[in-house]
Amino acid sequence: MKIYRIDMTEGKVAAEEVAEKYAALGGRGLTSQIIADEVDPNCHALGGGNKLVIAPGLLSGTSAPSSGRLSVGTKSPLTGTIKESNAGGTASQKLAKLGIKAIIIEGQPKDGKFYTIKITNDGVQLLDAAKLIGKRNYDVGDLARGDFGEKVCVMSIGPAGEYKVSAASIAVTDGEGRPVRHCGRGGTGAVMGSKGVKAVIIDDAGAPGVEVKDKDKFKEAARDFSKMLLDHPVCGQGLPTYGTAVLVNILNEAGGLPTKNFRSGRFDGADKIGGEAMYDIINERKGNPTHGCHPGCVMRCSQVYNDKEGNYLTAGFEYETIWAFGAHCTIDDLDAIATLDRLCDDIGVDTIEMGVTVGVAMEAGIIPFGDAEGAIDLLQQVGEGTPLGRILGNGASFTGKAYGITRVPTVKDQSMPAYDPRAVKGVGVTYATTTQGADHTAGYSVTANILKVGGNVDPLNKEGQVDLSRNLQIATAAVDSTGLCLFVAFAVLDEPKALPRVVDMLNAQYGLSLTLDDVTALGQSILKVERDFNAKAGFTKSHDRLPEFFKEVLEPHGTTWDFTDEELDNLYNF
Repeated sequence: MKIYRIDMTEGKVAAEEVAEKYAALGGRGLTSQIIADEVDPNCHALGGGNKLVIAPGLLSGTSAPSSGRLSVGTKSPLTGTIKESNAGGTASQKLAKLGIKAIIIEGQPKDGKFYTIKITNDGVQLLDAAKLIGKRNYDVGDLARGDFGEKVCVMSIGPAGEYKVSAASIAVTDGEGRPVRHCGRGGTGAVMGSKGVKAVIIDDAGAPGVEVKDKDKFKEAARDFSKMLLDHPVCGQGLPTYGTAVLVNILNEAGGLPTKNFRSGRFDGADKIGGEAMYDIINERKGNPTHGCHPGCVMRCSQVYNDKEGNYLTAGFEYETIWAFGAHCTIDDLDAIATLDRLCDDIGVDTIEMGVTVGVAMEAGIIPFGDAEGAIDLLQQVGEGTPLGRILGNGASFTGKAYGITRVPTVKDQSMPAYDPRAVKGVGVTYATTTQGADHTAGYSVTANILKVGGNVDPLNKEGQVDLSRNLQIATAAVDSTGLCLFVAFAVLDEPKALPRVVDMLNAQYGLSLTLDDVTALGQSILKVERDFNAKAGFTKSHDRLPEFFKEVLEPHGTTWDFTDEELDNLYNF
């Protein structure tokens, strides 16, 4: 395994042996450790001192099911904290097969130009990216495949990344070459733009593949784990059929679907935008309701959504996106929301951040709530870099400040996702305390709060929520290091034999003797590294709080956010 260091200031590429302290790390564990070791927490996130680290997971490139997740780490220009942003697509598998432990991009070009990084079995090259400048992600992919071959993976930034707005994402192409999987949260695309990198091309032709020490034991463990995923009702039935959008009606019924900028927990138009409605539309238009976001995924919760004429419109049409532009903005037209999703992918912005931002723009009176055409126009302005577009492109907090709005649902300046913390209190604890800014994936308490997976913790009462969030944040940090999709957690939480089989795969691949306690210790160590970075950047416990307006009573359950500071501050007591 190698680590490639790309110095954009000098235009040089160097291959490094993997330091001993990094040998047992992958994914989020590796990106966060390198950022903590090499980046001054007080640097400007868009300056030369910040770095961008790309790392496949520990199991990526193997036959482990659903193990193709990629981690990108940096200091976030949106939050000012350490950031790990995670995506599917084909990049993680290809990098792992090429024997690449991580890519570290540092410095900034002296000439201010943009470059393409080409990664093959022969090494890494820097190429001029002049023909790609100003292009949106779909066009970048088409041009790159024309130059480098149809089977390459393309990681790219759209215009938003070139403008370096802090909602900018990094697109990663899926198996069909579409730029629909994104390292979306925290402005990773802005950092990539600040490094003068427009695209990363990954060609694994002739790659040696991933070495597995004990092939028989690995194969047995992978087969067992795959069966556990497919036998689970969420992983094997709900997600493959209706995708993550199955949650729209579930959360609406639970009174936790944030509506009209978090004014209510129920949306009258939920039936029109839920997973069941989407499933029917996709089948009617001959799309694909069950699609893998990366090779080797057995859950296949992604989908391909066609327009009314039966032509491709978008893919990877997720619950968070549908909620952000839907219930949050009170838009109940699924085709309009799909168009907004397509624009986000093409422009290169995070759908959660932009959907919440459009809701804040509606709050400010720029356009009215429910105005789908107005929302599409606002996103086009982000892509065009108009003055208003640049305000919106810097996210909900920035937009709220620009228009004097206080009802802005963010933590550490990152927009809250699709669960109201007053009705799903465990996820509220996660929003407040995670090192990443408001992020549901950091500790997905929806499992026990709503789906009754891995236990049953009453979502409307605060008892047990801090412990639930803590344990999930620790486990998630470890899972994010393996390259496994977070959704394996449904089976892991319900099936006692599942996590041991993950450990068995790691042991068989690397010739180790890890235990379940080692997995917990890994998760705890990652959180401590991230927490320490944030502390050095000036973050304190006072930043682990929700906005004041969440003290309002939320209907239909009449609940409010009632955690004390002391209760939240107790989360990091390990």
